[in-house]
Amino acid sequence: MTVLGGIGFAAPWLLLGLAALPILWLLLRAVPPAPIRRRFPGVALLLGLSDEESVSDRSPWWLLLLRMLAVAAMIVGLAGPVLNPQTRPAGSGPLLILLDASWAGAASWGDKIELLESQLTEAARASRPVAVLSLTAPEPLNFRGADIWRSRLAGLTPQPWQPTGGQVDAALAALADAGKRFDTHWLSDGLDFPQRTDLIAALQARGDLRVFQTGAAVLGLSPATFEDGAVQLTVHRSQNLAAREVTVLAQGRDPGGTARTLATVPARFAAGELEAQAALSLPSELRARITRFEIGGQRSAGGTALVDDGLRRREVALIAGRADREGLELLSPLHFLEQALAPNADLLTGALEDLVPAKPDVIVLADVATLSPGEAAALGEWVEAGGMLLRFAGPRLAASDVSRADEDPLMPVRLRAGGRSVGGAMSWGAPKTLAPFADDSPFAGLAIPQDVTVSAQVMAQPDPTLSERVIAELDDGTPLVTRKRIGQGQVVLFHITANAEWSSLPLSGLFVEMLERLAVSSSSTTPDAADLKGTTWRPVQVMDGFGSLSDAGALPGVAGADLADAPLGPDLRPGLYASEERQLARNVLEADISLAPADWPADVPVEGLSVAPERPLGGALLALALILLAADVIAALALSGRLGPMRRAAVVLVALLLMPQPGLAQENDNFAVRATSELVLAHVLTGNKQLDEVANAGLMGLSDTLFFRTSVEPAPPIGVNIESDELAFFPMLYWPITPEQPTPSAAAYAKLNDYLRSGGLILFDTRDANVAGFGAASPNGRKLQDLAAPLDIPPLEPLPPDHVLTRAFYLLQDFPGRYSGRDIWVEAAPPDAQQIEGMPFRNLNDNVTPVVIGGNDWASAWAIDADGRPLLPVGRGYAGERQRELAGRFGVNLVMHVLTGNYKSDQVHVPALLDRLGQ
Repeated sequence: MTVLGGIGFAAPWLLLGLAALPILWLLLRAVPPAPIRRRFPGVALLLGLSDEESVSDRSPWWLLLLRMLAVAAMIVGLAGPVLNPQTRPAGSGPLLILLDASWAGAASWGDKIELLESQLTEAARASRPVAVLSLTAPEPLNFRGADIWRSRLAGLTPQPWQPTGGQVDAALAALADAGKRFDTHWLSDGLDFPQRTDLIAALQARGDLRVFQTGAAVLGLSPATFEDGAVQLTVHRSQNLAAREVTVLAQGRDPGGTARTLATVPARFAAGELEAQAALSLPSELRARITRFEIGGQRSAGGTALVDDGLRRREVALIAGRADREGLELLSPLHFLEQALAPNADLLTGALEDLVPAKPDVIVLADVATLSPGEAAALGEWVEAGGMLLRFAGPRLAASDVSRADEDPLMPVRLRAGGRSVGGAMSWGAPKTLAPFADDSPFAGLAIPQDVTVSAQVMAQPDPTLSERVIAELDDGTPLVTRKRIGQGQVVLFHITANAEWSSLPLSGLFVEMLERLAVSSSSTTPDAADLKGTTWRPVQVMDGFGSLSDAGALPGVAGADLADAPLGPDLRPGLYASEERQLARNVLEADISLAPADWPADVPVEGLSVAPERPLGGALLALALILLAADVIAALALSGRLGPMRRAAVVLVALLLMPQPGLAQENDNFAVRATSELVLAHVLTGNKQLDEVANAGLMGLSDTLFFRTSVEPAPPIGVNIESDELAFFPMLYWPITPEQPTPSAAAYAKLNDYLRSGGLILFDTRDANVAGFGAASPNGRKLQDLAAPLDIPPLEPLPPDHVLTRAFYLLQDFPGRYSGRDIWVEAAPPDAQQIEGMPFRNLNDNVTPVVIGGNDWASAWAIDADGRPLLPVGRGYAGERQRELAGRFGVNLVMHVLTGNYKSDQVHVPALLDRLGQ
């Protein structure tokens, strides 16, 4: 490609045609030929006469210039002009494009793909065969046409790991098998990795090597820890640059299950520092909702830290069968449990009937034998809903009749009467030790200290189901710990006491590890390979290079030791892993990681990623040439006097091209006709494309519900711009609230107030389940307060049970959407509203409430797709479908209220009307 004046030409030899323009000028000047001047005496008789239509004897200069420009535009357009042409040396021979394709390049992946596409374009012009190799997924080199690789760019994605030693070895083997020389363009992610110097040497031995990488530092986030009552976060960067501040986002789910940003915290890098620290103090309830932390604006797996059970402090309720004896704390049934659980769990104490409604994660019963029927029923429901009941034996349980003849619902096995004592004067033998844990036990892999012995226990009654419920046993095969699942929860029984009366187990570190394996507590430190030895972890969700989670599908399980310290790769992906009741997150970065920048030899040129996109100009110039030729035809007809009746059509055509305002007026007229020809439901456009699409789909679903269930037949809904569109056409506006939507202008507020005063209704939906009562604690609630402040809104009250909205079409007392919050706000009833004797409701005002405020995200519950199927999930199973049905009924009631007013309130006048009629 030849570059002239900043514009490249694919066929520069065609520009030689410009040299013929002077000759063309002379030819055009000669046609038509100049007439020979002869003086004719009779011409004197024509003096003073004027000819309305005159014909020039030669082409005027402006027409010649028009034709010259048309020909020049055609010549230059055929020469293939390109704006911002790539001026790098094209080179010759095969070309290898090498990508790190790791998480470190995910933030600039778009720039890499643009650069890769431009390099493929250069290679295609130079007829160079190209091979593309990703170090995180190496394959044998396959040199082929650049156009083939261009069609496969969409399949290139970064992986959530750095190139491993094995992957670099595979890449070196692919280079050795290529068997020819080639140049290499290396699109680096900017981080060092093992054997990178060997790879550089191998590439330089094959040909020229050029490196392309961004100059910005790579950012990463270590796993969060919980220390000193706050979440501790550490952000890393790869280069010692100037001071900089980044924002760390805490992502999680609100009470309605919607993913959102729950908190933010700044982290500041000092000048020359590679780490930035941040501390985030949150209530335990909010901290338990966090699922991940991520660096704002950094869409990469390394900038994301997943959260597992280690950050969430479990709530454990402790209940003992007998009170503590003063001065004998070591004999207390709960002493060792408190010591083991206090560092990593929130402990609750009190009466059982008070603790169950608090829904703790675990309830521990230490030597509690008999439960009242009410306590047993409440405890059983709590276990079935997912709770863990942890029971310890003791003298009371051994002496009771609990789970003797028949298995107690809240016991994992039946028990023998009397228990068992070993190691004493009247014992059955020496104290027993623990047998190695089975591979399918949650305690598998834990080391058993030799000094842990058992001197007494309650014995399990042999049953067909006993073997499958034993998860720990003594060396003589008698059960030590048994477990039974009930619904979503489980009941676990230690056949020994929780103190050291019957066993030395509570005195050992094994006791704490066993509680941790049962997910009774959550350690704030990351377990190492020794802690996880013998366990197998099932992948639940895995992370891609951009930090997005997806279902793990059929990926195989991972050994616990590998999950702790094995390098990430195709066989071990970052994500969430589960074992028994526990979850563990494997993140890209470890706690003590440091990001080492890539260092390049002096003889390797390094360039940036930025590339100005090439823009072909040939099509635009050829179109300009055609326009100029068309103008030349019209001008020639006009000069020759042959335009005639076409003149008016040309004038009209020019007027249409220069005056687009009638089209805009027609568009406005179409909007008015569409809004008024039929009943139309409308929503306020927020500027958020996704939210506006959901709002439109929601009103479409509500329109269909009205069509099939009522006599109202709405047309498809319309999105309304409150700044420019007329609002009086619509009986109701649905206004979803987002923190980012702009505040309307003063003219828009005047229009909105006129709309409310003339009988219109606005349904404000904060879509946050009203978690803050529309208060300042919710971003959506704060935005609603700002938006509604200039509006002329009457006093409001929570929807009373006798409001017409509860009976406009359906009888309702709940008004759920995607969320099931009860409180919605409407215009307050007048102070003199009285209930008429014999009628179930008061004589409320006869006007339509101008506003309805709620946070249940009704549009998401109403929304349907093009086939009429629900667009978004609501709840689960039958309960979710029932909630969606009630949401549709509320929408019907709302539209009926808007269209008919409080007509059902007139029923309070029925007694008076009947009396006047003499009935």
